Amino acid sequence: MSAFKDDFMLAPGSYLLNHSVGRPLKTAEQAFNQQFFAPWQTSGKEPWQDWLAVIESFHQALAQLFNACAREFCPQVNLSSALTKLVMSLERLERPNAVVLMSEIDFPSMGFALQKALPDSCELRFIAKDLDITDAAVWQSYITDDVDLAFVSHVYSNTGQQAPLADIVAAAKSKQALTVIDVAQSAGIIPIDLQQLQPDFLIGSSVKWLCGGPGAAYLWINAAHIEHCQPKDVGWFSHENPFEFDIHDFRYHASALKFWGGTPSIAPYAIAAHSIEYFANIGSHHLREHNQSLLNLLHDSLGDAVVSPKLENKRSATAILDFGGKQQQVLTALKRAKISVDVRSQGIRVSPHIYNDITDINKLIKVVESC
Repeated sequence: MSAFKDDFMLAPGSYLLNHSVGRPLKTAEQAFNQQFFAPWQTSGKEPWQDWLAVIESFHQALAQLFNACAREFCPQVNLSSALTKLVMSLERLERPNAVVLMSEIDFPSMGFALQKALPDSCELRFIAKDLDITDAAVWQSYITDDVDLAFVSHVYSNTGQQAPLADIVAAAKSKQALTVIDVAQSAGIIPIDLQQLQPDFLIGSSVKWLCGGPGAAYLWINAAHIEHCQPKDVGWFSHENPFEFDIHDFRYHASALKFWGGTPSIAPYAIAAHSIEYFANIGSHHLREHNQSLLNLLHDSLGDAVVSPKLENKRSATAILDFGGKQQQVLTALKRAKISVDVRSQGIRVSPHIYNDITDINKLIKVVESC
């Protein structure tokens, strides 16, 4: 049994849907009450100062997780909003014939955001979906001299593939192109050291492997770019001093908070800060090792059905299974056995977390073999 299982709210059965929504900590409700409701219950003053401490805790937890500085993070409602604000703040993308690169297998929401946020004169260029996105050579061939920004998903949710981030960032730097890294599917479960990697921007969320629920996304700005970004979607919390209240004098906040905007949400970040701190203390390397050991069991027993990458440096934290004509039969059997998975275009997605163990995987294997 996993030593961490008792820390989480788990329903009967085997939950292997962590690529979609991670299960919450049992202590999440208590942490939320202490950070969000307690300021109202213990003081007659307005709770903003206490609530802003919640955001600082969120930033500190992210900084620990990603080995970065807290001032380089800014809370966001979701990744689409973060990406929209970011690209609209970059003067470089406003020049004629600017080029933004992404893959055809990126999450559609990111493509939708870029299509609407980029100037009409900007070309959105795609890496063909039939190319191997785990191959650094593919990226190097597409990051040409005219590319201004490369959008890179660290992990591709429908294929279980992992992009070679270090090689891509290096290729972009060699061509003076900017990089935006999307870590929605990798944050927490695959180690990311921003001090070492040094991309230009990063966007992510807390809902999946960080088990922090929806609504607590974030934007990271490399310190070298904070001063030069000029966000257009601003509000009083983008201001150097939000409580100055002078309508004639707007000054960007000196940190990444210049991207914050109007009156912020607090509640999602109270839950997420608590959860991210929990996982940061365990360490992404430990989480990755545990996840991969369980995926190895699947590969060893169901190797012919695994259509996601076999090599650890190319695969994500999710195995994609395709049983051909038996696919629906397997899905029905897994549901009957209370094993939670889902299915997308490439196959059945299986994603074990720190609260899963060998028993969960062996149970899945047994059900599959009985079909």
